[in-house]
Order: sequence, then structure tokens, then C-alpha cells
Amino acid sequence: MRLLVVEDERDMNRIIVKELESEGYCVDSCYDGESAYDYLCMAEYDGVILDIMVPKMDGFTILKKVRSKGIMTPILFLSAKSDVDDIVRGLDLGADDYMVKPFEFKELLARVRMITRKKVDVKENIYTCGGLVIDCNTCSVKRDDKPIELSSKEYAVLLYLVRNKNVVVTREQIESNIWSIDRYGSSNLVDVYIRYLRKKIDDGFDFKMIQTIRGVGYILKESE
Repeated sequence: MRLLVVEDERDMNRIIVKELESEGYCVDSCYDGESAYDYLCMAEYDGVILDIMVPKMDGFTILKKVRSKGIMTPILFLSAKSDVDDIVRGLDLGADDYMVKPFEFKELLARVRMITRKKVDVKENIYTCGGLVIDCNTCSVKRDDKPIELSSKEYAVLLYLVRNKNVVVTREQIESNIWSIDRYGSSNLVDVYIRYLRKKIDDGFDFKMIQTIRGVGYILKESE
């Protein structure tokens, strides 16, 4: 099961992600509405935990836009807005559930299980780059059919790279888009995880997919 967490309070975002991952979910996360909309348009999720008061695009607007595009991913609003009118509005717009902060994680997990049961068909959600295959339904990675074991942070960095394959991305872009890198992380931390990934993805192969663009950042290349 793959989930998206949209929460602008970074400590809360990280805690929710950690709890969900401990339950076996594969989790993406972001901190603003525009990023959330982009994630929902380019990837398949089994459920979304969405705060209403996020910057750049509020949760109600995100919900209206994705539903208008025919994206029916189950959405759970998790918000400090406790007025009945807000709850009714969210449900009327097409949310599958609504929880008010503060909350108990046991209840959140139960509600996540409930909304994901509504999604009876999980569509194929597989990214490829040359011989590299990332199956987001199972959070598994292979290169030329060889299984590759990654930590959650390594997986997050690689997934961001493959979503932007053949495009140069900066260290700052990786930091701002990788949910599981600590908020006080630096570019040196990104370099560390790139080094880890190179050992697992490129060692033993003639073609090195993860390449450094000096002074700019990194690129995941499909071919020479």
C-alpha cells in the first residue's frame, strides 16, 4: 500500500510518516498543496492524508482539482479545522473521511485502513529507467532483474531521481522533495545517500546511471 502525507508542519509530517512506515506502508510526503497536486497527478496512491491549511494550495482546492481530473484516490482530511461546516464541506467535495487534530494514532491507522479498503483496484505503478525497475506497489527495486535492498531514505532519493530521469536535479531540490531527510539535513547528507545508492545501483555495471553534474547536482541517466 502506498500513501501520500500532505502536512506543512514538518515535525508532524515526519512523525506521521514514521508511524505509517512502521505499519508496513510505503509513504511519500510533501509540505505544500502545489507539490501534493503534482504528486497525485503523476503517481498512483492507495490513500492520501491531507491537511487543509497547507501553503500554496489549500486542501479543499487540491481535492476539487484532483476530483475534476477523475483522480478518485481515497482522501482523509486531517485538520485542526473542527467546525461542522468545514467537515461537511470536505465530505461534500469528495473526501472519504475527516479527522480533527489532535488525534490518536490508533484511530488514524484504523481510518487509513478503512479508506484504503475502498480502493479495490491498485493500478500498475512502476517506474523504469533502462534496466532499473521500481515497483511502488511493493516498494521493490531491481536492476537487470537483480533485487536491490534499500533503506527507506535511499528508496526515497532513488524514487525522486527516477521520477526526474534524464533531468539534472540540484541537491536543494532533492532536500526539499525528500520527505524522510531530516529537516536540518544539508547537501552533505544528500551526497552521502547518493554515494550509498551508487554502491547498490551502479557497482558491478559498466554503465553508471547516477551521474554528477559538477556544480549543479545529479542526474539519473537512462543510457549513454
